[in-house]
Amino acid sequence: MLRNARLLAAFLSMIFLAVPLAPALSAEISPATFGRLAADEFSETATAIDEVAASGAPNAQAILEALGSARLFFDPTNKKIYIGGTGTVTDAATGTSVAAPTGLQTVRVNNRLRRAIENALGTLTLLSSDPAKRRAAADALFKSRDASALPALESALKSEQNAGVQRLFAEARAAILLGQPDTPRADIIDSITLLKARGDIGAIATLRSLSDKAAPDLRQMANEAVASIENRLKMLSYVQNIWYGLSLGSVLLLAAIGLAITFGVMGVINMAHGEMVMIGAYTTFVVQDLIRTRAPHLFDWSLPIALPLAFVVAGLVGIAIERGIIRFLYGRPLETLLATWGVSLILQQAVRSIFGPNNREVGAPSYMSGAFDFMGLSITWGRMWIIVFTLCVFFALLAALKWTSLGLYMRAVTQNRRMAGAMGIRTPMIDALTFGLGSGLAGIAGVALSQIDNVSPNLGQSYIIDSFMVVVFGGVGNLWGTLVSAMALGVANKFLEPFAGAVLAKILILVLLILFIQKRPRGLFALKGRAVEA
Repeated sequence: MLRNARLLAAFLSMIFLAVPLAPALSAEISPATFGRLAADEFSETATAIDEVAASGAPNAQAILEALGSARLFFDPTNKKIYIGGTGTVTDAATGTSVAAPTGLQTVRVNNRLRRAIENALGTLTLLSSDPAKRRAAADALFKSRDASALPALESALKSEQNAGVQRLFAEARAAILLGQPDTPRADIIDSITLLKARGDIGAIATLRSLSDKAAPDLRQMANEAVASIENRLKMLSYVQNIWYGLSLGSVLLLAAIGLAITFGVMGVINMAHGEMVMIGAYTTFVVQDLIRTRAPHLFDWSLPIALPLAFVVAGLVGIAIERGIIRFLYGRPLETLLATWGVSLILQQAVRSIFGPNNREVGAPSYMSGAFDFMGLSITWGRMWIIVFTLCVFFALLAALKWTSLGLYMRAVTQNRRMAGAMGIRTPMIDALTFGLGSGLAGIAGVALSQIDNVSPNLGQSYIIDSFMVVVFGGVGNLWGTLVSAMALGVANKFLEPFAGAVLAKILILVLLILFIQKRPRGLFALKGRAVEA
């Protein structure tokens, strides 16, 4: 009996508890709210925005987003509200799709209403099940500092379990409290400490908005926090410039590493080296074009597929140039320069004839899109993968030169060509393979450069001068010197750009490089050997 009585009591209590909860579970936007939206008056629309946000209805977010993006319409005849565009629209009250009635008019908004919509959306999504939406809501409230959202924000802060979102909620609450004249002293101190730890531009703006009615010592504390953040951001900008410089240096290294091979071993001034980069970029375009039309699901594999193909295509073109032209011009650097310059013009015109003069689109795979934040630094995935790829190519080339027979023959020819020939090494074959290796590396560089530059017939011309600068500055034929010089020139360029501009920065670097070569003609790390010293 006692057990049955307890079950009956529990059942009755569930019924009574369900009664007050029923309206919340079936929350709807009232017809009066839709009427205010249909009135198309700014004051009525402002009231309707607050009512839609407070309703907690499932369609509240869609209505507010449509209102903010000018996709909310009303029918002047029956005052109904619709969401959508041309053709089919959605009845905002019922959520059903209907044919768009004639004569629909857009519910107008102004800047004040847009801010109200942003604040309402932020409040509405504070309790969303999606952490990304809660983060977006916290960011919106941090920027708007809307005091009316404080109760909902504090309630969400107490129930939040995600540590990252909880921190954003606390920072948004601190931003709101600092803007209120009646905030308790302890809350102001906690808010200043929290925003100082956040340490970004938004935190500086919020700290400077501290009420004039705050105590002088609190304003002094806020000013010290601002100064601390500004110093941190200044140091962070230096680190960011170093990162950008290393990123640029990796691009220069990719473009120059093949030239360091050919110039160092054979002493050939190859003005067509930039066109090998261009061939690699166009190989990537062809691969992606075939994948888009025949196997779209393999698009993320387009770059790994293009890498060996670009190496082979550019390498074969390089071997053809060496066997067909350059081998007849050894020992005559001026004629070699003119001949390879003519080859570069021929290759550019050939590409224009085949692919046209316009830029070609080369897409980025999913793993090279977007960016991430690392200790305050904004790092794009594309640049990061290019740096990693460049270092992999560099160390793979070092290993090939040190532990393969081709690398042994190349080093022997570099140090003393006549002695290597006397020992039975076929120096003409080594010349062809070396030129093919350098051209193939340039083709690989073209694959990477296709992700950060326009793929056009003039792509290689943008990097040929920089490539020679890197090779000469680092020391002809020295790969470690090429690495150091590429990174040094990249970092120097990025530090000079804010003061001198992009063009003048390149000119200054060129002048400094000329002065350096006057003192050290062989570059940073000169090779030793009879061929080099002759």
